[in-house]
Amino acid sequence: MAEEEAKNLEKTEVVEETTNTKEEVFAKSGKKSKKHIEEVKAEEERQARKAERAAEGSVEKPKGAKPITRPLIERRGKKYQEAAKLIEKGKTYSLKDAIELAIKASPVKFDATLEAHVRLGVDPRQADQNIRTTIVLPNGSGKTVRVAVFAPADVCKVAKAAGADIAEDEEFLKQLDKGTINFDVLISTPAYMPKLGKYARLLGPKGLMPNPKAGTVTMDVEKAVKESKAGKVEYRVDKQSIVHIGLGKVSFGSNKLFENANAFFESLKSQKPNSLKGTYVKSVFITTTMGPSIAVENLYN
Repeated sequence: MAEEEAKNLEKTEVVEETTNTKEEVFAKSGKKSKKHIEEVKAEEERQARKAERAAEGSVEKPKGAKPITRPLIERRGKKYQEAAKLIEKGKTYSLKDAIELAIKASPVKFDATLEAHVRLGVDPRQADQNIRTTIVLPNGSGKTVRVAVFAPADVCKVAKAAGADIAEDEEFLKQLDKGTINFDVLISTPAYMPKLGKYARLLGPKGLMPNPKAGTVTMDVEKAVKESKAGKVEYRVDKQSIVHIGLGKVSFGSNKLFENANAFFESLKSQKPNSLKGTYVKSVFITTTMGPSIAVENLYN
């Protein structure tokens, strides 16, 4: 009997050893695959950790002091703050007074540009309300404008005599191939416009692509060159329905700047679309480079 019991014990030990050493069998794919089972275990552990963190976070923690946010004017430079004190908050000035005040409040040492920013009630997505035109300022813009002309050889000679800085035919395209742009205004004849088509991605984003509305696609190249050199500027409404334009340098003085401003606003008035039913000019602001803005009385409404 003792021998039989010993044999039985040995058999049970062997069976236990074989069951312990036997590896777990997994399916090749599906829910019983090793990969899926490991992913399920990992997800369960992740959810358990998430629950623990949520339990810990339910305990309210003491909040720190609320950060102090300074007003925008206090974050400006000292010179800007001093200039802003000259402008009465909430007041709208006449155009003449606004220009004189802007000149006085210019905080920079260099010869700043007087700017006008006009919010219109137009919809730029409508073709007839997408305002874009040019104007020759009576006293010029105060900027040195480099004019390039892309036209036939005989037209280039006339353009050079009129004051063009660059006037070339095929040589001009070679410069564009290299990505060289050393001009501020590009004028072309209608026949030469197809040749500039491949450079639209180079010239377009910089606002240098010739356009009939801007007067830079014309047969009268001589006139276009003289106007550009004399202070012809282009303005157009942007996606936010705002027109931005430089009216000249602070060194011009208030009288000359006032003449330029009047010429611009008369031009803007003439551009009012016939299809517009609401308010045309919503707001006008005058400022200088890096200077505070000044609200101007609505000139038309």
